[in-house]
Amino acid sequence: MAWRDARKSKSRLFLFISSIILGIAALVAINSFSENLKDDINGQAKELLGADLELSANKDDFSYPFLDTLDYEVSSENSFASMVYFPKNQGSRLVDVRALEGAFPFYGVIESNPASAAQSFRDGQAKALVDQSVLVQYDVQVGDSVRIGKVTFLIEGALISSPSQSMAATLVAPAVYIPMKYVEATGLIQKGSRVQYRKFYKLNDLDPEFDLDEQLRTDREYLRTEGIRGDTVEERKRDTGRTFEDLSSFLNLVAFVALLLGCVGVASAVHIYIKEKIRTVAILRCLGAKGRDTFLIYLIQIGVIGLIGATIGAFSGTLLQTILPKVFADFLPVEVNFSISWPSILGGIATGLVVSILFALTPLLAIRKASPLLTLRNTPDGENGARDPLRWLVFGGIFIFIFGFAYLQIGDLSNSFVFTISVLMAFGFLVLIARLAMWAVKKFFPTGWSYLWRQSLANLYRPNNQTTILIASIGLGTALITTLYFIQGLLISQVEITTDAGRPNMMLFDIQSYQKDEIADFTKAQGLPVLQQVPVVTMRLSKINGNTLADVMADSTLNYRSGAFNREWRITYRDSLIESEKLVEGEFRTMKTSTDSVFVTIEKGYAESSRIKLGDELIWNVQGVPITSYVGGFREIDWERVQTNFLVLFPEGVLEKAPQFHVLITRVKSTEEGALYQRDIVKKYPNVSVIDIGLILTTVDEILGKISFVIRFMALFSIVTGLLVLIGSVILSKFQRIRESILLRTLGGSKRQILTINSLEYFVLGSLASLSGIMLALLGSWALAYFTFETSFVPNVLPVLLVYVSITSLTVLIGLLNSRGILSKSPLEVLRSEIQ
Repeated sequence: MAWRDARKSKSRLFLFISSIILGIAALVAINSFSENLKDDINGQAKELLGADLELSANKDDFSYPFLDTLDYEVSSENSFASMVYFPKNQGSRLVDVRALEGAFPFYGVIESNPASAAQSFRDGQAKALVDQSVLVQYDVQVGDSVRIGKVTFLIEGALISSPSQSMAATLVAPAVYIPMKYVEATGLIQKGSRVQYRKFYKLNDLDPEFDLDEQLRTDREYLRTEGIRGDTVEERKRDTGRTFEDLSSFLNLVAFVALLLGCVGVASAVHIYIKEKIRTVAILRCLGAKGRDTFLIYLIQIGVIGLIGATIGAFSGTLLQTILPKVFADFLPVEVNFSISWPSILGGIATGLVVSILFALTPLLAIRKASPLLTLRNTPDGENGARDPLRWLVFGGIFIFIFGFAYLQIGDLSNSFVFTISVLMAFGFLVLIARLAMWAVKKFFPTGWSYLWRQSLANLYRPNNQTTILIASIGLGTALITTLYFIQGLLISQVEITTDAGRPNMMLFDIQSYQKDEIADFTKAQGLPVLQQVPVVTMRLSKINGNTLADVMADSTLNYRSGAFNREWRITYRDSLIESEKLVEGEFRTMKTSTDSVFVTIEKGYAESSRIKLGDELIWNVQGVPITSYVGGFREIDWERVQTNFLVLFPEGVLEKAPQFHVLITRVKSTEEGALYQRDIVKKYPNVSVIDIGLILTTVDEILGKISFVIRFMALFSIVTGLLVLIGSVILSKFQRIRESILLRTLGGSKRQILTINSLEYFVLGSLASLSGIMLALLGSWALAYFTFETSFVPNVLPVLLVYVSITSLTVLIGLLNSRGILSKSPLEVLRSEIQ
């Protein structure tokens, strides 16, 4: 019976599940892509690290006794930030100089153009590999020269990628490889220079069963005491996999929102379909069919069609999977190979079948209580639906399904609950707006308006209206894409540097003490202001209240943060606070005599996380000289301001004679002026590095742009799904509105009048849907700005207007195209075709 009844309604039944196809396709594509990525990360883990073990520290004379018992090969790398200068066009750029010695990488390759350059730059000559983006930016070719410090290198090749190279770090400070033997000749490593020393080990004849990670955990106390950080293949695999698990979980949730939109479409379409079939159900009841039988007939229909739709979606997702590596190309650490993931496909089919049935159950339950009298009466069905206990069981199942899926992706009960409640509140908000709109139109609409307006607006609350479904589906899709736009704006605003007069936008660091006054005078001679000139002293924390790192590691009752001992501190001294700082606790004490106790102030958040309190004794190691200080106060720091902000601040009169370097902050008026200033600084003072804040802002904007592209790509599924729900709802509503249109035509209504009525109805529906979604996006974005980003939210009006106009116009266009078949034919012809 299910098959026989469905033969006359195939097109309508397929409309029911067309809206879930994209949601299932997105889920399967992301899950399949994640599986492929995980397999490739596992298979290429050694190529990610380039070695079996990486050890790094802030000193070059570190060792790990465990390795003394092993047979190994070792390669060394010293990396530091520095300016490079291109004589060809006098351009300069901040880069990450990597001085390499040995055969690194032991696994994988350094990709270069030409490919031979990855080896030939190490032949003992002054040759360099320069990041290809820098070569393009400064119009420099292979064979040209680059000056690093006091040495001019031949550009042997363009660097494409290398193991252990992150995308974000490359964008801020692109890598330049040089042979280790030329580091000293460059003259760039001086007192205060921040250098990262790495050693890469290839372990020969190591027992495959040996757990290197466990060995590092066993020796963690020694490694922490020596300030050594270790990284293994398994650790790199976990870190990389964890990063992309978080990304895939987020994208899965975005795809799940698209699927939920499709579920709303399923519930709405089944609701309309059952209203059409209610007389057929009543006739079957008259012929002796039980309520359970009629319920199963249509449940079988929905289940089979849902299975077909889920299958189409799953295999469409497999095809879509081939596109995702290109979409994520800028973020992938490995080359992703395509392979079919059958668990993802089967999981997608099962999910599609479950959601099709689950969200169709609410309208289907009304069939069980359909009265045989409906063959004679035109009584609306489902009057007692609200009191049906099974409806609440279905609602509970929907909640459990959403919560369970969110938990599988997020892995945290509280966050999964928040996500589920947020989704349900968003749907509830949109449904509430729809109900309020229908109530307000019915109660307050002026009866003196023209017939066309009365007829079109009455359609908003008449039986078979589409107000709730369209506002819920299109509104949620609009809310999603608009919220993503607002979030992108919030992220950019967190790092944006305004162009107000006096704001610094260029920073010079690694200035030696003998160069301080000379560079300040040079800056002023260029017509640039010296906004700040700050000394920086490098030191380490030896003891907190008499306790060393070894004491903290041995005594669990000492809960000081071990990182406070391990880090290399960069500290300044002055007798006043700057505008980015505020004293919030304690007091700022200066040195009145050279014998006074030294009181320092610490950034409040770091002090709390390190369990440091007011009055605590801190003993510092300043280049081998111990200095005792006490915590006198806590400061709050606005880290978003371009200032020389420090976690610890000493008073004047203590560190003046300590080895130190200096930082100078200035402001240039234009990009051209900044480029000339950088060029002159690098030529005259090659050891000094320059940070162009404008360039960093551009880089951050580029990163955010790539991230927003990925998010928008996934949000596209929600928008297209919302449009499919819109199209399906409008098409299905045509079958409900045919009699009304025929009656109007029979009573003398012209095509123009019917067209006007439909246009006005869809204009109001589109306006309500888009405005509701925008309102929800504004509320959600404000909450994110206030609670997450802790900033003010000021939306841009123009994009909001564009979203409103686009969504409303599309709704009207689809509605009018759908009405074209009714207007172009005679009433009798339309009636005959639709009855058939």
